[in-house]
Amino acid sequence: MKQPTLVVLAAGMGSRFGGLKQMTPVDGHGNSILHYSIYDACTAGFGKVVFVIKHAIDEDFRKITEGIEKHIDVAYVYQENDMLPACFTVPEGRVKPWGTGHAVLCAKDEIDGPFVVINSDDFYGRGAYLTIADFLRQARKENEHAMVGYLLRNALTENGSVARGVCEVKDGLLTKVTERTKIFKRGEDAAFTEDGEHFVPLSGDTLVSMNLWGFQPSMLDELARLFPVFLRDRLAKDPTKCEFFLPFTVDDLIQTGKASVHMLTTDETWYGVTYREDLASVQAAIAAMHEAGLYPDVLFD
Repeated sequence: MKQPTLVVLAAGMGSRFGGLKQMTPVDGHGNSILHYSIYDACTAGFGKVVFVIKHAIDEDFRKITEGIEKHIDVAYVYQENDMLPACFTVPEGRVKPWGTGHAVLCAKDEIDGPFVVINSDDFYGRGAYLTIADFLRQARKENEHAMVGYLLRNALTENGSVARGVCEVKDGLLTKVTERTKIFKRGEDAAFTEDGEHFVPLSGDTLVSMNLWGFQPSMLDELARLFPVFLRDRLAKDPTKCEFFLPFTVDDLIQTGKASVHMLTTDETWYGVTYREDLASVQAAIAAMHEAGLYPDVLFD
C-alpha cells in the first residue's frame, strides 16, 4: 500500500492565543508543535507532508520548516478566499477563510493516495499517527475512512474553554459529531454551556474529535462535489462568515450512507496552545518527553 500523505492545516491565525500558534517554539531548539507532528509522522511511515498555508505567511512559514524536506517529501499549497468554483465570486467584505473542508480541497492536486488531516497547532502524540497510518495501509473500500478520537479528559486546558466535537459511536463506527464550542474542565470530567449560565456535565471518558482524520482519496471528490452545494445554500444567508467545515462534510456523508468512518482511539494526551497561558505547560510536557527518551535532542539534523 502507498505510504499515506499528511495534510497539515496551517492557514489559520490563532486569535485567542494572539499570533501564529504554529510558529511558536515549545523547546530550547526553536521547534514548534508542528515540528513534533512531522517527526512523529516520519516515525509512523508517512511518505509526504502537504502544508496548507496562506500567501501572507509563506516566507516566514518556509523558514521554520526549512530542512524538513531532507526527511520527507514536502509540498506547499495555498488557501485563499478567491479559490472558488466557477460561477462564484468572493462576497463584498469577506475576510474569513472558507473553512477546513475548503483547506483540504486546496491540497487536492498534491494528494494521490490515502491521506491524514491534522491541525498545525495540535500535539497529537506518536501513538495516534501509528494508529491512523496502520488503518490506511490496510485494504479498504473507497468510501471507508477513519478518525482518531481522544478521551475528553486528555484534551482539555486549565486556562479556559475549548471547542470539541463530541462523538457518538455504534459498532466501532462514528455515527455523529456534535460540536460543543464552550467546554470547561471540571477535575477529571468537564461541562459545556451554550449560554454561559447553564452547564451540562460531560464524562472525562467521552470521545471527542481533535480533527485527526484518515481518508481515502474519494473524500477529495466528495469535497469538490459538496463545496458548490454549500456555497449555493449558505452564501445568501451568511456571505461574510459561513465556513465549509470538514466535520460537517463527513457527517453529511455518514448520514446519507455515502461513507463510513471507523472510530479509532488513543490514550495519547493532546497538547496545544489554545491560550497563551497554555504555552508553559506544553513546554514542560515536551521537556518531560525528551527526558523519557521519546524524542532526540535534535529532531531534524
